[in-house]
Amino acid sequence: MLPTPFVRRLLLSAALLGFAASAMADELSDDIASLEHGWAKASYQTPDDQKDAAFAELQDKAHAVSTQFAGRAEPLIWEGIIASSHAKYQGVFAAGKSAKLARDLLQSAQQIDANALDGSVYVSLGALYYKVPGWPLSFGDKKKASELLQQALKIDPNGIDANFFYGDFLAEHGDRQQAIDYLNRALASPARAGREDADTGRRSEIRSLLASLAP
Repeated sequence: MLPTPFVRRLLLSAALLGFAASAMADELSDDIASLEHGWAKASYQTPDDQKDAAFAELQDKAHAVSTQFAGRAEPLIWEGIIASSHAKYQGVFAAGKSAKLARDLLQSAQQIDANALDGSVYVSLGALYYKVPGWPLSFGDKKKASELLQQALKIDPNGIDANFFYGDFLAEHGDRQQAIDYLNRALASPARAGREDADTGRRSEIRSLLASLAP
């Protein structure tokens, strides 16, 4: 029996909805890749005196993606990462605002999907909590940082970022040998397809930190 016109319309509507959802997923994936490469370029290929402007422009792009894909964790994570990175190259007042914005964005992403992007929420929040000053200047919290970074390692035990930031955290707290162990794990982590630019820059950071920890 041939489907009735009503059934045919339903089938066509379902097909169109599926196509639209697939197209949106592809667009989001492309936008996230663009933010990833933009971050790597601003972080590792841009002179220090131009980083503030580069991250400001990238932050605007990230916010546009977050707005377009409201309800998705991935663009919020990247907007938070970019805001956090931007803070390093701003004045004290602006840096404090960017750090708080990054925290809020990452916490919003955590509520949507804490495991998105291989647990990047935990890595990025953990890094924020040990990099920013504690109360009363800001929201820094070493205990919370340690918990978040260890959660990141549970989700992505071989990840370059999870191991790097936990190693850096340990180095800042004087645990030299454990820091070296985690940094070596980060250095040995598998390459990420499509993230070669970020991996190259991160590995350079790891080698520099390992050299500073050498006896």
